[in-house]
Formats: sequence, structure tokens, C-alpha cells
Amino acid sequence: MVQTPLTRAETLSQPSFSTIWTKSFIFATLVVLMLAVLSLVTGVYDIRADFDMFWITRVPRTVALMLTGAAMAMSGLVMQLITQNRLVEPTTTGTLEWAGLGLLTVYLLVPAPTLMMRMTGAIVFSFVGTMVFFWFLRSVKLRSSLIVPIIGLMLGAVISAVSTFLGLFFRMSQTLEGWFVGSFASVQVGRYEYLWLILISTVLIFLLANRLTLAGLGEDVATSLGVNYNQLMMIATGLIALSVGVVATVIGNLPFLGLIVPNLVSMFRGDDLRSNLPWVCVVGMGAILVSDLISRTIIAPFELPVSLILGTVGAFVFIGILLRQRKRGGVR
Repeated sequence: MVQTPLTRAETLSQPSFSTIWTKSFIFATLVVLMLAVLSLVTGVYDIRADFDMFWITRVPRTVALMLTGAAMAMSGLVMQLITQNRLVEPTTTGTLEWAGLGLLTVYLLVPAPTLMMRMTGAIVFSFVGTMVFFWFLRSVKLRSSLIVPIIGLMLGAVISAVSTFLGLFFRMSQTLEGWFVGSFASVQVGRYEYLWLILISTVLIFLLANRLTLAGLGEDVATSLGVNYNQLMMIATGLIALSVGVVATVIGNLPFLGLIVPNLVSMFRGDDLRSNLPWVCVVGMGAILVSDLISRTIIAPFELPVSLILGTVGAFVFIGILLRQRKRGGVR
């Protein structure tokens, strides 16, 4: 069989089973499973006294945490791969703000929207917002990698201001406040099942990992290697929008998770993106499980929003990445 440049590139970058399931990866997986068990037994009520509530709230919450952690981390990785910028993720591109605007729009158009309606609005607006961001990057030549997230944050601030104005004008401020408080406290049976759609985007990202890697080299290089660049960008944007839209609808705003995890994985494992994908999923699960455990225990029996923990830690990580890149000469 004659191999094209694309198939040769895929063959070279295809990781084997042994390169993924290393001792360190197995250990990391076991740690995440232990965190999941700890999440199941952490709470106000005694599961021995009310075992039905264990299946109604604790199990769905833990599953939702793991799916959400993997989804947001993978979304951040794909965005960083496409833009070749480690400071890019749904929070720093305005994607989450677009999802919030989509949710608000659905509430304004439909008096009592179903969860599917809200999720559809969030996904559509996330897709549009991400495409607007990518279009702007392709239209303007930027000399510094730091400008990219600044532009994304500015776009997000504008969209957030529009959402706030509409919320105040139509008296929907309570809906916005509920979305900005990203929390897993309300997750229970019947309200989290749509998060399983995240598995679809995760599997597709794994299948497209090699092509996404080539797309990250630039449009000219990717096209010369046989990649349909524009089509792949549309698919990648759709997968990002699906993940972010589902998470924004079910959980709410979860900042900086897609920034922290891919950078930590890359720091310890380098830039072998294909083999890093399983690590990103596992570390994303672990990061959000730890954040949720802190939010549930720091002022027990009350609970802090997970978004508060992620936002605080993410801000420090964001500053640390900036200082690290500046030290290396990556930010001018």
C-alpha cells in the first residue's frame, strides 16, 4: 500500500498500548479512582442511614465531576494545539461567555425552556463565539503570544457585558447569577445525564489527534500534508462547542481548568500531544475532584462553588505561565 504524507505522519505519531499504560499513568489513574471514592463518601448526610440518596446525589455528582474535568481539559488542549498558544482555553477566548449568552437567549425566547433547549443554545453560541475568535486570529498578525489571550478576555468581557445588560433589562439577573456560580451541588439523577455526550467529543478528539497535531503546524503545512484544514477547524470547533455547551448548561462557569491541566501535563511530559491526551483526561478529572473536595470541606457543612476554587488557583497558574514564558523569552 502506498502511504501518503498524512498516513506516514499518523503512523509515526501513533502511540502503542505500552507507551500509554506506563507505571506512572496507572498510578495516576489509581489516584483519580481513590479521589472518586473519597468524593462518594464525603458529604453532610451519612450514606449508611440514607443509601437511596447515595445513588440519587453522590454517584451522579462524582460521575459529573469526572466527565466535566475530562471535557474542559480536552477542550483547552485542542484550543492550545490549534492556536499554538499555551495561554488559550475556553475561559481566555470568551467561549464560556458566549455559552452564557446562548443560555440567556434561550430563556428570553422560551419562557420555560427544557434542558435540551438550553444546551442547544449554549452549544450554538459557543460554536459561533469560538469561530469569531479563530477568525480574528487568522485576520490579524500578532507579534506576541500574550496578545492572544488578552484579545480573548476582551471579547469575553464584551459578551459578558451584553449578557449582563440583557439580564438587567429583561429582569433575568437571577438566571445569570446561577450560571456564573459553577457548582455541582444541584447535580442529581435526571439532571446530569447529558454530560455523557462529552464521551462523543472525547472519542472523536482521540481519533482526530494526529490531524489536529498537523493542523497546529499551520494551514500551509497541514494542507501540504493532505489535511483539509478548514474542514478540520470546523470539526474541532464543533467538538469544543459541544463540550463547553454541555458543561455550561449542566454545571455552569468553570474557569481556567482547560488552562491548568494541559500546561501541567506538557511541563512534565513534553509536547507529544497524542500520548498526552489520556494524561490530560486523567489529570483533568483529578484536578476537579480535588477542587470539589476542597469546596465541600473547607467551610463544612456549607459548600463553596467549585468555580471559586478553580478561578483562584487558575489565576495563580496563569500568572506563573506568563512569568515562565517571559523567562524563556516566549513573551515580549
